[in-house]
Amino acid sequence: MTVEKREIVISPHQQHERLDKFLTQTLGNLSRTRLQKLIEQGQVLVNGKPAKASHLIAPWEKIEVFIPPPQVPELIPEDIPLDIIYEDKYLLVVNKPAGMVVHPACGHYSGTLVNALLYHCHSLSRTTSPVRPGIVHRLDKDTSGLLVVAKTDEVHRQISEQFSARTIERQYVAIVWGHFKKKTDTLITHIGRSPTNRKKMAVVEDGKLAITTYEVIEELNMLSLIRLKLGTGRTHQIRVHMAAIGHPVFADYVYGGKSKKLSSLPAAQRSRAAHYLEILNRQALHAKTLGFLHPVTKKWLQFDSEIPQDMQQLIYAAQR
Repeated sequence: MTVEKREIVISPHQQHERLDKFLTQTLGNLSRTRLQKLIEQGQVLVNGKPAKASHLIAPWEKIEVFIPPPQVPELIPEDIPLDIIYEDKYLLVVNKPAGMVVHPACGHYSGTLVNALLYHCHSLSRTTSPVRPGIVHRLDKDTSGLLVVAKTDEVHRQISEQFSARTIERQYVAIVWGHFKKKTDTLITHIGRSPTNRKKMAVVEDGKLAITTYEVIEELNMLSLIRLKLGTGRTHQIRVHMAAIGHPVFADYVYGGKSKKLSSLPAAQRSRAAHYLEILNRQALHAKTLGFLHPVTKKWLQFDSEIPQDMQQLIYAAQR
């Protein structure tokens, strides 16, 4: 892999702004922390010379950013138990527990689903990133549920095409805050990086199309148990959509479903809500159903998984 080079010529109408802040907004796929490190390493030039993060950009300046390829961590097979729902020589379907990271990344180089798969499988597809063998789609660390894993490159390609064509059947269950006026609805927005926090996603005009259909299963005390069907697969899609309509996923600290929601409750409800958080202290989201056409046998496969015990305990507590 070679060093990637980005060139930017500052607009004549651009206001003076810190270099690191400007680049964070302009290069949306790089965090401010990463850019500051590149600047410290002399990988960012302004008019051909290394610059400081605090440099105030000016009209017509030429900025060059040199981005080295990310270091690929060594993938080590680990004997980690897997809840395998289905397996043949082409693919497998696994029920991922909450708390497990799908693939190695910064801060999570072991204990991931990929580490467990490498121990379990003789071969996995290698069509995507070197740190994601077999991984066709992902779930957030604290989201539990079903994932399909490809063992060959061709199977990976064909399942990915089904995701792109939106023919994959995916249903989730979630526990969210509040009660809905509409018991069922389809949310159609655009989702992209938050303009105020690049680590978060948000409903934005220039984002990618995102379609989520929800249906209320049961109203609970302060909460609702809902079923969701994805029409698209954007990063954090369900969490962003639920937060956008005022019903953040329970215990989702990123999108306002934990401390932010707790602090907004009347004092009489706060103690009960705190008790709920003692029962379930991760986002209450589970990928329950997964269906797709087997790339080789051409048979439709559909799988269903039980709601995890921690979510069931919360449902029981909120029914009383």
